[in-house]
Amino acid sequence: MNFKLVFGSLFALASVISTANATPYNGYIVKVKNGSNFLNQKSLSQVGTVSKVTNTAFGTFARLETTKGLTDKAFAAFASNPNIEYVEPNYIISLEKVKGGEEVPAPKDPSFRKQWGMKNDGKNGTIFSSGVAGEDINVLRAWSITKGSNDVKIAVIDTGVDYTHPDLKNNIMVNEVELNGKAGVDDDGNGYVDDVYGYDFANKDGDPQDGHGHGTHCAGNIGATHDGAGIAGVMANVKILPIKFLSDSGSGETIDAIAAIDYAIKRGVQVMSNSWGGGEREQSLEDAIKAAEAAGITFVAAAGNESSNNDSTDSFPANYEVSNVISVGSFTSAGSKSSFSNYGIKSVHVFAPGSNILSTYKRGGYTTMSGTSMATPHVAGVVGLLLAQEPNLTPAQIRERLISTSVKTSKLQTASVSGGRVDAYRALMNTK
Repeated sequence: MNFKLVFGSLFALASVISTANATPYNGYIVKVKNGSNFLNQKSLSQVGTVSKVTNTAFGTFARLETTKGLTDKAFAAFASNPNIEYVEPNYIISLEKVKGGEEVPAPKDPSFRKQWGMKNDGKNGTIFSSGVAGEDINVLRAWSITKGSNDVKIAVIDTGVDYTHPDLKNNIMVNEVELNGKAGVDDDGNGYVDDVYGYDFANKDGDPQDGHGHGTHCAGNIGATHDGAGIAGVMANVKILPIKFLSDSGSGETIDAIAAIDYAIKRGVQVMSNSWGGGEREQSLEDAIKAAEAAGITFVAAAGNESSNNDSTDSFPANYEVSNVISVGSFTSAGSKSSFSNYGIKSVHVFAPGSNILSTYKRGGYTTMSGTSMATPHVAGVVGLLLAQEPNLTPAQIRERLISTSVKTSKLQTASVSGGRVDAYRALMNTK
Protein backbone atom coordinates (compact mmCIF):
# COMPACT_ATOMS: atom_id res chain seq x y z
CA MET A 1 0.00 0.00 0.00
CA ASN A 2 1.22 3.48 -0.79
CA PHE A 3 0.52 5.60 2.29
CA LYS A 4 0.73 9.14 1.01
CA LEU A 5 -1.42 12.19 0.68
CA VAL A 6 -0.73 14.24 -2.42
CA PHE A 7 -1.91 17.75 -3.22
CA GLY A 8 -4.46 17.89 -0.41
CA SER A 9 -6.38 14.70 -1.26
CA LEU A 10 -7.36 12.59 1.74
CA PHE A 11 -6.00 9.34 0.31
CA ALA A 12 -5.86 6.77 3.12
CA LEU A 13 -3.99 9.01 5.56
CA ALA A 14 -6.33 8.03 8.36
CA SER A 15 -5.57 4.39 7.68
CA VAL A 16 -1.88 5.07 8.22
CA ILE A 17 -2.69 5.82 11.84
CA SER A 18 -4.80 2.75 12.40
CA THR A 19 -3.22 0.18 10.09
CA ALA A 20 0.13 -1.55 10.62
CA ASN A 21 2.70 -0.70 7.94
CA ALA A 22 5.28 -3.31 6.96
CA THR A 23 7.75 -0.60 5.96
CA PRO A 24 9.32 1.14 8.99
CA TYR A 25 8.98 4.90 9.19
CA ASN A 26 9.66 7.69 11.67
CA GLY A 27 6.79 10.17 11.78
CA TYR A 28 5.64 11.97 8.65
CA ILE A 29 7.04 14.32 6.04
CA VAL A 30 4.90 17.41 5.53
CA LYS A 31 5.53 19.56 2.47
CA VAL A 32 4.35 23.08 3.22
CA LYS A 33 3.12 25.30 0.41
CA ASN A 34 5.41 28.14 -0.60
CA GLY A 35 4.87 31.34 1.38
CA SER A 36 2.94 29.70 4.19
CA ASN A 37 3.79 30.24 7.86
CA PHE A 38 1.86 27.13 8.78
CA LEU A 39 4.72 25.58 10.76
CA ASN A 40 4.59 28.53 13.16
CA GLN A 41 0.87 28.24 13.88
CA LYS A 42 -0.17 27.16 17.38
CA SER A 43 -2.79 24.78 15.99
CA LEU A 44 -0.02 22.53 14.81
CA SER A 45 0.76 21.54 18.40
CA GLN A 46 -2.64 19.85 18.59
CA VAL A 47 -1.51 17.38 15.96
CA GLY A 48 2.09 16.71 16.85
CA THR A 49 5.61 18.05 17.13
CA VAL A 50 7.77 19.32 14.30
CA SER A 51 11.22 17.90 15.11
CA LYS A 52 13.03 18.81 11.92
CA VAL A 53 12.58 21.35 9.11
CA THR A 54 14.45 21.07 5.82
CA ASN A 55 14.42 24.07 3.50
CA THR A 56 15.43 23.17 -0.04
CA ALA A 57 15.45 24.83 -3.42
CA PHE A 58 12.38 22.76 -4.28
CA GLY A 59 10.30 23.36 -1.15
CA THR A 60 10.06 23.27 2.65
CA PHE A 61 9.72 19.86 4.30
CA ALA A 62 9.08 19.14 7.97
CA ARG A 63 9.21 15.93 9.99
CA LEU A 64 6.06 15.65 12.08
CA GLU A 65 5.87 13.37 15.09
CA THR A 66 2.15 12.89 15.69
CA THR A 67 0.51 13.03 19.07
CA LYS A 68 -0.31 9.63 20.51
CA GLY A 69 -3.99 8.86 20.44
CA LEU A 70 -4.70 11.27 17.60
CA THR A 71 -8.05 10.41 16.03
CA ASP A 72 -8.44 9.65 12.33
CA LYS A 73 -10.77 12.62 12.04
CA ALA A 74 -8.24 15.01 13.60
CA PHE A 75 -5.45 13.81 11.35
CA ALA A 76 -7.62 14.03 8.24
CA ALA A 77 -8.55 17.60 9.14
CA PHE A 78 -4.87 18.44 9.52
CA ALA A 79 -3.92 16.81 6.22
CA SER A 80 -6.57 18.76 4.31
CA ASN A 81 -5.24 22.14 5.48
CA PRO A 82 -4.84 24.42 2.43
CA ASN A 83 -1.32 25.36 3.59
CA ILE A 84 -0.11 21.77 3.11
CA GLU A 85 0.89 20.37 -0.26
CA TYR A 86 1.12 16.75 0.88
CA VAL A 87 1.84 14.45 3.83
CA GLU A 88 3.54 11.05 3.66
CA PRO A 89 5.45 8.65 5.94
CA ASN A 90 9.11 9.47 6.63
CA TYR A 91 10.48 6.08 5.65
CA ILE A 92 13.64 4.61 7.10
CA ILE A 93 16.26 4.13 4.38
CA SER A 94 19.19 1.73 4.54
CA LEU A 95 22.18 0.51 2.59
CA GLU A 96 21.63 -2.02 -0.14
CA LYS A 97 22.79 -5.16 1.68
CA VAL A 98 26.23 -6.28 0.64
CA LYS A 99 28.13 -9.52 1.02
CA GLY A 100 31.67 -9.56 2.39
CA GLY A 101 33.43 -6.90 4.49
CA GLU A 102 36.85 -6.84 4.97
CA GLU A 103 44.05 -1.11 -23.79
CA VAL A 104 46.40 1.14 -22.49
CA PRO A 105 48.87 -0.42 -20.08
CA ALA A 106 47.20 -1.31 -16.80
CA PRO A 107 47.87 1.14 -13.97
CA LYS A 108 50.82 0.31 -11.73
CA ASP A 109 48.59 0.21 -8.65
CA PRO A 110 49.53 -3.24 -7.27
CA SER A 111 45.99 -4.42 -6.50
CA PHE A 112 44.60 -3.46 -9.90
CA ARG A 113 45.22 -7.04 -11.03
CA LYS A 114 42.52 -8.10 -8.55
CA GLN A 115 39.95 -5.68 -9.97
CA TRP A 116 38.24 -8.02 -12.41
CA GLY A 117 35.49 -5.50 -13.12
CA MET A 118 38.06 -3.24 -14.78
CA LYS A 119 40.08 -5.95 -16.55
CA ASN A 120 38.84 -9.54 -16.36
CA ASP A 121 41.48 -12.12 -17.28
CA GLY A 122 39.25 -15.03 -16.28
CA LYS A 123 41.18 -15.69 -13.08
CA ASN A 124 41.12 -12.51 -11.01
CA GLY A 125 37.48 -12.69 -9.93
CA THR A 126 37.26 -16.37 -9.15
CA ILE A 127 36.60 -16.45 -5.42
CA PHE A 128 33.47 -18.57 -5.79
CA SER A 129 33.20 -19.41 -9.48
CA SER A 130 35.16 -19.48 -12.70
CA GLY A 131 35.57 -16.13 -14.39
CA VAL A 132 35.37 -15.42 -18.11
CA ALA A 133 38.01 -13.21 -19.70
CA GLY A 134 36.58 -10.01 -21.15
CA GLU A 135 33.50 -9.88 -18.90
CA ASP A 136 34.30 -6.39 -17.59
CA ILE A 137 33.57 -2.72 -18.37
CA ASN A 138 36.38 -2.47 -20.97
CA VAL A 139 37.95 0.46 -19.16
CA LEU A 140 41.53 0.03 -20.40
CA ARG A 141 40.40 0.84 -23.92
CA ALA A 142 38.29 3.72 -22.60
CA TRP A 143 41.37 5.18 -20.92
CA SER A 144 43.02 5.50 -24.32
CA ILE A 145 40.43 8.25 -24.91
CA THR A 146 40.08 9.83 -21.47
CA LYS A 147 40.80 9.05 -17.83
CA GLY A 148 38.37 11.69 -16.62
CA SER A 149 38.60 15.32 -15.61
CA ASN A 150 38.78 17.30 -12.38
CA ASP A 151 35.94 19.38 -13.79
CA VAL A 152 33.62 16.41 -13.29
CA LYS A 153 32.11 16.36 -9.79
CA ILE A 154 30.41 13.23 -8.44
CA ALA A 155 28.52 13.14 -5.14
CA VAL A 156 28.72 9.88 -3.20
CA ILE A 157 25.52 10.00 -1.12
CA ASP A 158 26.03 7.25 1.42
CA THR A 159 27.63 6.59 4.84
CA GLY A 160 30.23 9.26 4.13
CA VAL A 161 33.70 8.82 2.66
CA ASP A 162 37.12 8.45 4.28
CA TYR A 163 38.39 11.66 2.69
CA THR A 164 41.82 11.11 4.29
CA HIS A 165 42.29 7.73 2.58
CA PRO A 166 45.65 7.74 0.74
CA ASP A 167 43.98 6.38 -2.40
CA LEU A 168 41.16 8.98 -2.36
CA LYS A 169 42.35 12.22 -0.76
CA ASN A 170 43.70 13.77 -3.96
CA ASN A 171 40.36 13.25 -5.72
CA ILE A 172 38.15 14.69 -2.96
CA MET A 173 36.24 17.89 -3.70
CA VAL A 174 37.46 20.56 -1.27
CA ASN A 175 35.55 23.71 -0.29
CA GLU A 176 38.50 26.10 -0.25
CA VAL A 177 36.51 28.97 1.27
CA GLU A 178 35.61 26.89 4.32
CA LEU A 179 39.08 25.31 4.46
CA ASN A 180 40.71 28.75 4.68
CA GLY A 181 37.99 30.31 6.80
CA LYS A 182 37.17 30.36 10.50
CA ALA A 183 36.09 27.24 12.38
CA GLY A 184 32.45 27.33 13.42
CA VAL A 185 31.57 29.92 10.77
CA ASP A 186 29.63 29.48 7.53
CA ASP A 187 32.35 31.24 5.53
CA ASP A 188 30.80 30.74 2.08
CA GLY A 189 27.25 31.51 3.22
CA ASN A 190 25.73 28.33 1.79
CA GLY A 191 23.93 27.46 5.02
CA TYR A 192 26.40 24.77 6.12
CA VAL A 193 29.14 25.40 8.67
CA ASP A 194 32.66 24.04 8.05
CA ASP A 195 31.63 21.85 5.10
CA VAL A 196 35.21 21.54 3.89
CA TYR A 197 34.92 17.98 2.55
CA GLY A 198 31.15 17.68 2.28
CA TYR A 199 28.42 17.37 4.90
CA ASP A 200 26.98 14.89 7.41
CA PHE A 201 23.17 15.01 7.45
CA ALA A 202 22.96 12.07 9.85
CA ASN A 203 24.72 14.03 12.61
CA LYS A 204 24.15 17.57 11.30
CA ASP A 205 27.77 18.67 11.07
CA GLY A 206 30.44 19.43 8.48
CA ASP A 207 32.35 16.17 8.87
CA PRO A 208 31.23 13.42 6.43
CA GLN A 209 33.85 10.94 7.66
CA ASP A 210 32.81 7.33 7.06
CA GLY A 211 32.55 5.18 10.18
CA HIS A 212 30.88 2.33 8.30
CA GLY A 213 33.01 1.73 5.20
CA HIS A 214 30.30 1.34 2.56
CA GLY A 215 30.53 4.88 1.18
CA THR A 216 34.33 4.72 1.03
CA HIS A 217 34.12 1.45 -0.92
CA CYS A 218 31.78 3.09 -3.42
CA ALA A 219 34.04 6.13 -3.75
CA GLY A 220 37.06 3.96 -4.56
CA ASN A 221 35.27 2.30 -7.45
CA ILE A 222 34.63 5.74 -8.92
CA GLY A 223 37.87 7.55 -8.30
CA ALA A 224 40.69 5.79 -6.44
CA THR A 225 43.81 7.56 -7.68
CA HIS A 226 46.12 6.01 -10.30
CA ASP A 227 49.24 6.58 -8.24
CA GLY A 228 51.08 3.26 -8.14
CA ALA A 229 49.56 2.25 -4.78
CA GLY A 230 46.45 0.31 -3.79
CA ILE A 231 43.72 0.13 -6.45
CA ALA A 232 42.56 2.26 -9.39
CA GLY A 233 39.11 3.78 -9.88
CA VAL A 234 37.17 4.03 -13.13
CA MET A 235 38.28 7.67 -13.23
CA ALA A 236 41.87 8.72 -12.57
CA ASN A 237 40.76 12.35 -12.54
CA VAL A 238 37.54 13.38 -10.79
CA LYS A 239 36.30 15.33 -7.80
CA ILE A 240 34.28 13.27 -5.33
CA LEU A 241 31.90 15.05 -2.94
CA PRO A 242 31.32 13.01 0.26
CA ILE A 243 27.77 13.35 1.57
CA LYS A 244 26.67 11.36 4.60
CA PHE A 245 23.03 10.79 5.41
CA LEU A 246 23.28 7.15 6.47
CA SER A 247 24.62 6.61 9.97
CA ASP A 248 27.59 4.42 10.86
CA SER A 249 25.08 1.60 11.39
CA GLY A 250 23.91 2.02 7.78
CA SER A 251 20.43 3.50 8.18
CA GLY A 252 18.87 6.91 7.66
CA GLU A 253 15.66 8.80 6.95
CA THR A 254 14.02 10.03 3.77
CA ILE A 255 14.01 13.63 4.99
CA ASP A 256 17.82 13.53 5.32
CA ALA A 257 18.16 11.94 1.86
CA ILE A 258 16.19 14.92 0.51
CA ALA A 259 18.54 17.34 2.24
CA ALA A 260 21.58 15.43 0.92
CA ILE A 261 20.33 15.66 -2.68
CA ASP A 262 19.57 19.36 -2.28
CA TYR A 263 23.08 19.95 -0.90
CA ALA A 264 24.67 18.10 -3.83
CA ILE A 265 22.69 20.25 -6.26
CA LYS A 266 23.91 23.41 -4.52
CA ARG A 267 27.52 22.19 -4.67
CA GLY A 268 27.29 21.85 -8.46
CA VAL A 269 27.83 18.15 -9.02
CA GLN A 270 27.01 16.53 -12.36
CA VAL A 271 26.49 12.98 -11.05
CA MET A 272 25.04 11.43 -7.87
CA SER A 273 25.96 7.86 -6.90
CA ASN A 274 23.27 6.25 -4.71
CA SER A 275 23.89 2.76 -3.33
CA TRP A 276 20.93 2.67 -0.94
CA GLY A 277 17.20 2.04 -0.89
CA GLY A 278 14.14 1.25 1.13
CA GLY A 279 10.61 2.36 1.82
CA GLU A 280 7.77 2.87 -0.60
CA ARG A 281 7.21 5.53 -3.23
CA GLU A 282 7.71 8.99 -1.69
CA GLN A 283 6.57 12.16 -3.43
CA SER A 284 9.17 14.14 -1.47
CA LEU A 285 12.09 11.97 -2.62
CA GLU A 286 10.80 12.04 -6.18
CA ASP A 287 10.60 15.84 -5.95
CA ALA A 288 14.27 15.91 -4.92
CA ILE A 289 15.30 13.66 -7.81
CA LYS A 290 13.32 15.83 -10.24
CA ALA A 291 15.12 18.89 -8.87
CA ALA A 292 18.40 17.12 -9.68
CA GLU A 293 17.04 16.36 -13.14
CA ALA A 294 16.21 20.04 -13.67
CA ALA A 295 19.78 20.89 -12.67
CA GLY A 296 21.15 18.49 -15.30
CA ILE A 297 22.40 15.92 -12.79
CA THR A 298 22.48 12.17 -13.50
CA PHE A 299 21.14 10.07 -10.60
CA VAL A 300 22.71 6.59 -10.61
CA ALA A 301 20.88 4.17 -8.28
CA ALA A 302 21.33 0.59 -7.09
CA ALA A 303 18.61 -1.75 -8.38
CA GLY A 304 18.58 -3.67 -5.08
CA ASN A 305 19.75 -7.00 -3.72
CA GLU A 306 16.54 -8.96 -3.18
CA SER A 307 16.86 -11.20 -6.27
CA SER A 308 13.51 -9.80 -7.37
CA ASN A 309 11.97 -8.41 -10.54
CA ASN A 310 11.73 -4.62 -10.29
CA ASP A 311 9.15 -4.66 -13.12
CA SER A 312 6.64 -6.18 -10.71
CA THR A 313 8.00 -5.13 -7.30
CA ASP A 314 9.24 -1.56 -6.99
CA SER A 315 12.64 -0.81 -5.49
CA PHE A 316 13.22 2.84 -4.67
CA PRO A 317 14.91 5.15 -5.51
CA ALA A 318 15.93 3.05 -8.56
CA ASN A 319 12.33 2.69 -9.79
CA TYR A 320 11.42 6.38 -9.94
CA GLU A 321 10.45 7.09 -13.54
CA VAL A 322 12.48 10.27 -13.95
CA SER A 323 14.71 10.79 -16.98
CA ASN A 324 17.93 11.24 -14.97
CA VAL A 325 17.63 7.96 -13.03
CA ILE A 326 19.87 5.07 -14.12
CA SER A 327 19.01 1.81 -12.33
CA VAL A 328 21.97 -0.57 -12.07
CA GLY A 329 22.06 -4.34 -11.62
CA SER A 330 25.08 -6.50 -10.78
CA PHE A 331 26.90 -9.20 -12.77
CA THR A 332 29.63 -11.66 -11.79
CA SER A 333 33.11 -12.26 -13.18
CA ALA A 334 31.55 -15.04 -15.28
CA GLY A 335 29.21 -12.52 -16.91
CA SER A 336 26.07 -13.85 -15.23
CA LYS A 337 23.54 -11.90 -13.20
CA SER A 338 24.67 -11.92 -9.57
CA SER A 339 22.40 -14.23 -7.58
CA PHE A 340 21.39 -11.39 -5.25
CA SER A 341 20.80 -8.76 -7.93
CA ASN A 342 17.39 -7.36 -8.76
CA TYR A 343 16.54 -7.26 -12.44
CA GLY A 344 13.85 -6.00 -14.80
CA ILE A 345 13.64 -5.83 -18.56
CA LYS A 346 11.66 -2.59 -18.25
CA SER A 347 12.95 -1.02 -15.04
CA VAL A 348 16.66 -1.91 -14.61
CA HIS A 349 18.62 -0.04 -17.25
CA VAL A 350 22.11 -1.56 -17.22
CA PHE A 351 24.35 -4.11 -15.48
CA ALA A 352 27.86 -3.58 -14.08
CA PRO A 353 30.38 -5.55 -11.99
CA GLY A 354 29.10 -6.10 -8.44
CA SER A 355 30.27 -9.49 -7.13
CA ASN A 356 33.52 -9.76 -5.14
CA ILE A 357 34.66 -6.19 -5.80
CA LEU A 358 37.89 -4.98 -4.20
CA SER A 359 37.92 -1.29 -3.26
CA THR A 360 38.90 1.26 -0.64
CA TYR A 361 37.57 0.99 2.91
CA LYS A 362 37.41 3.05 6.11
CA ARG A 363 40.56 3.98 8.05
CA GLY A 364 42.71 3.83 4.92
CA GLY A 365 41.97 0.16 4.29
CA TYR A 366 40.79 -2.07 1.46
CA THR A 367 38.21 -4.84 1.35
CA THR A 368 36.01 -6.92 -0.95
CA MET A 369 32.23 -6.43 -1.05
CA SER A 370 29.37 -7.62 -3.23
CA GLY A 371 26.09 -5.93 -4.13
CA THR A 372 24.37 -3.66 -6.61
CA SER A 373 25.94 -1.07 -4.31
CA MET A 374 29.27 -1.90 -5.95
CA ALA A 375 27.85 -1.97 -9.48
CA THR A 376 26.38 1.52 -9.06
CA PRO A 377 29.67 3.45 -8.63
CA HIS A 378 31.16 1.59 -11.60
CA VAL A 379 28.39 3.13 -13.71
CA ALA A 380 28.75 6.52 -12.00
CA GLY A 381 32.42 6.43 -13.02
CA VAL A 382 31.57 5.57 -16.64
CA VAL A 383 29.11 8.48 -16.66
CA GLY A 384 31.96 10.66 -15.37
CA LEU A 385 34.25 9.54 -18.20
CA LEU A 386 31.50 10.33 -20.68
CA LEU A 387 30.98 13.82 -19.23
CA ALA A 388 34.73 14.46 -19.32
CA GLN A 389 34.54 13.96 -23.09
CA GLU A 390 31.06 15.34 -23.80
CA PRO A 391 30.17 17.75 -20.97
CA ASN A 392 26.97 18.99 -22.60
CA LEU A 393 25.14 15.65 -22.60
CA THR A 394 21.83 15.67 -20.72
CA PRO A 395 21.02 12.96 -18.15
CA ALA A 396 18.46 11.46 -20.54
CA GLN A 397 21.06 11.32 -23.33
CA ILE A 398 23.58 9.73 -20.98
CA ARG A 399 21.13 7.02 -19.93
CA GLU A 400 20.25 6.25 -23.54
CA ARG A 401 23.96 6.17 -24.47
CA LEU A 402 24.75 3.61 -21.77
CA ILE A 403 21.77 1.45 -22.73
CA SER A 404 22.41 1.54 -26.48
CA THR A 405 26.17 0.91 -26.22
CA SER A 406 26.01 -1.93 -23.68
CA VAL A 407 27.39 -5.28 -24.82
CA LYS A 408 24.36 -7.55 -25.22
CA THR A 409 24.90 -11.04 -23.79
CA SER A 410 22.78 -14.17 -23.59
CA LYS A 411 23.26 -14.28 -19.81
CA LEU A 412 21.81 -10.80 -19.27
CA GLN A 413 19.43 -10.37 -22.21
CA THR A 414 16.29 -10.75 -20.10
CA ALA A 415 17.61 -8.93 -17.03
CA SER A 416 17.58 -5.27 -18.09
CA VAL A 417 16.55 -2.70 -20.67
CA SER A 418 20.01 -2.90 -22.26
CA GLY A 419 20.14 -6.70 -22.24
CA GLY A 420 23.81 -6.63 -21.36
CA ARG A 421 26.75 -5.07 -19.52
CA VAL A 422 28.03 -1.49 -19.52
CA ASP A 423 31.04 -0.91 -21.78
CA ALA A 424 33.02 2.28 -21.08
CA TYR A 425 34.87 2.30 -24.40
CA ARG A 426 31.76 1.74 -26.50
CA ALA A 427 29.98 4.48 -24.53
CA LEU A 428 32.75 6.97 -25.29
CA MET A 429 32.81 5.95 -28.96
CA ASN A 430 28.98 5.79 -29.16
CA THR A 431 29.21 2.31 -30.68
CA LYS A 432 25.78 0.77 -30.80
